[in-house]
Amino acid sequence: MSTLAHTMMTAARPAEAPLAATGGLDRYPYGEAPAADRVGAPSWDTTETELGRMGRRAAGNRGRGLHGQLVQQLGQMIVSGDLGADRPLVPEEIGQRFEVSRTVVRESLRVLEAKGLVSARPNVGTRVRPVSDWNLLDPDIIEWRAFGPQRDDQRRELAELRWTIEPLAARLAAGHGRQDVQQRIGDMVEIMGHALAQGDAITFSRADTEFHSLLIQLAGNRMLEHLSGIVSAALQVSGAPAISCDHPGDSCLAHHSRIVEALATGDGQAAEAAMRQLLTIQPDVERVVPAPREH
Repeated sequence: MSTLAHTMMTAARPAEAPLAATGGLDRYPYGEAPAADRVGAPSWDTTETELGRMGRRAAGNRGRGLHGQLVQQLGQMIVSGDLGADRPLVPEEIGQRFEVSRTVVRESLRVLEAKGLVSARPNVGTRVRPVSDWNLLDPDIIEWRAFGPQRDDQRRELAELRWTIEPLAARLAAGHGRQDVQQRIGDMVEIMGHALAQGDAITFSRADTEFHSLLIQLAGNRMLEHLSGIVSAALQVSGAPAISCDHPGDSCLAHHSRIVEALATGDGQAAEAAMRQLLTIQPDVERVVPAPREH
């Protein structure tokens, strides 16, 4: 085993150490609010609106500044559908309900506008924009979707996107002869094999994550690398498996080994096929792999 592999094995977190929960709904007040406490579109002209209650609750729990809290709360409400498309957002009313200054409201709306969630036009004011205008790869929007009613749709879309990116990356990686990176990728498979034999799921997942990260790097396409990083982070936020093997096993390990063999021989088609097979054995991905179309 190489020095790198040995280091990863010995640096693994103890088995008794608690795992950080992914996709925990207690991160945001919105996620833990009972369905009965949420309304479709809050009224702006009542003395105690849902918008006001949620704003004050967020202010107490989020640990952010007023600006960040307001962006968070309005963003969640837009993404969840509580503030539907073309809904007017009056800065003065928002300031009153959230008990923040006009400056905080103005800056928050600018942030939301940059994310594509709202638009501000002269003589029209600020209005909520339709989903088609949102920057769905924005980290905040990813989080807001992950804890709202669109959570299942986002997990499916992310899995589909990953199923598109990684097979292509495997094919491109097979065309690069960087022996040092290929050796490190092989080390990760070796680590996974040792971890599987010892029942060490933490080390297995770490090596798996590193395997895919190195493979994307080896592909030599910086745009793919950037997009893959977004997808991986988003999968972790959404609670979906961010690695290719949610349940480590011999089948998962065998597919990784086939990818390594294809890289060594420069067989891009074999590497791509092995990656597709690897991702398809993941239950959450299996449901989203598109079926062959009949012509």
